Amino acid sequence: MNLIGKTAIVTGGGQGIGAAISLKLAEYGADIAIIDIKKEVASVVEKQINALGRKSFVVIADTSDFKAVHEAVNSILKHFSKIDILVNNAGINRDGVIWKMTEDQWDSVISVNLKGYFNFIQAVSSIFREQKTGKIVNITSINGLRGKFGQANYAAAKAGIVGLTKTVAKELGKYNVNVNAVAPGLIETEMMRNADEVVREKAKEEIVLGRFGQPDDIANLVAFLSSDLSKHITGEIIKVDGGQYI
Repeated sequence: MNLIGKTAIVTGGGQGIGAAISLKLAEYGADIAIIDIKKEVASVVEKQINALGRKSFVVIADTSDFKAVHEAVNSILKHFSKIDILVNNAGINRDGVIWKMTEDQWDSVISVNLKGYFNFIQAVSSIFREQKTGKIVNITSINGLRGKFGQANYAAAKAGIVGLTKTVAKELGKYNVNVNAVAPGLIETEMMRNADEVVREKAKEEIVLGRFGQPDDIANLVAFLSSDLSKHITGEIIKVDGGQYI
């Protein structure tokens, strides 16, 4: 895969799966604009990207803030002069069963995990339409396809991303813009590594391959969907879950 000469935005790109995506795209030659709310973690990834010989640019922004997102995209366009790839990844959890879930828990997750994706897609859509090319990859979840006890807000947002992906794929297809989504299962991020062993083993029982996914498993597919190798793929929701959904 060759992403040399491409510029990618990765939201939540300073940590976890987002960091893996940022580094993987850089490995294949892309320059990376990292969107995150934590400067300290974004700065670490920024240095790693620079060590790979690629350019990086950190923007600290709240993805749920429409105005801030448009300002961020404008600053990235000014810095790199072009945007070719958008990876929507930023997300939060505020879990709770529905009868205990507060309005704030609901609103905050929907705002970041769904509205944040809309904000960035809306901001880059005119750029992609004008240049008649672009790649958008949205990170959803298998829990957006099947639901998850205690995660009504998260599952609803991730399900919304599925509908958003398919709709935008239809709207931007005639402009040669590919829009796809990746639906991870359980991925061994720092949070999962620090979970109670009983919880880990119970979760692993769902996975046909008997192991947790790694952030690179997601990053590899994102890189493919960001490349010309996937030029005839759009509107797809691709699970990366070791058979957990089956």
